Amino acid sequence: MCSFLSRISALLLMVTLAGVVACNAGDRPVATVPNPAVDATLATTKSEQTAVIAGGCFWGIQAVFQHVKGVINATSGYSGGAAATAGYELVSNGDTGHAESVKITYDPSQITYGQLLRVFFSVAHDPTQLNRQGPDTGSQYRSSIFYGSDEQKRIAEAYIAQLEKAKVFPRPIVTQVVPLKAFYPAEAYHQDYAAHHPDNPYIVYNDAPKVAHLRQQFPDLYTGK
Repeated sequence: MCSFLSRISALLLMVTLAGVVACNAGDRPVATVPNPAVDATLATTKSEQTAVIAGGCFWGIQAVFQHVKGVINATSGYSGGAAATAGYELVSNGDTGHAESVKITYDPSQITYGQLLRVFFSVAHDPTQLNRQGPDTGSQYRSSIFYGSDEQKRIAEAYIAQLEKAKVFPRPIVTQVVPLKAFYPAEAYHQDYAAHHPDNPYIVYNDAPKVAHLRQQFPDLYTGK
């Protein structure tokens, strides 16, 4: 879970590869992901909707979506397991059923659910990695879309089928599309972690490049907030 060992590994990598181009999760080639063929239409009035996704350490996912136009708030947390096990120490064991997740509150008059998924599949994580992202391994790092409505389910499933048919990725997409039972916010020290610790080697090597890719690939969606 963005674990201590992962942070130490990142630090060692930084020292060992000083002056050398590093190969890491943040530097992986970014896929050119098309617009979803099936999507919601932009709302005509401002309101708030939510989306819950998981794709590795929640620090990076949260950091990416905090810079997406139309996103009001992004919160790190846990989904997939019970309330009693929704905590850092327990989830890090990998046997609670939880995934490190991010709840995105967005304005559907500014951005659609499908566009959020486009960012998710392109720059936020690698949807072809099973139960891992970068240096982090375990089912708590799985790729998942927790849908909160039939419309979200329809859009997510159609988009995955579209990407697979177009062979956008060199390997099969392993992202799960499952109903959202509950979302439990993570501990306060996990919130806005990338913003509060920009010099942390884990953030430098794994998460900052994702935000940079967002800015490069989606200039119309990127906000500097």
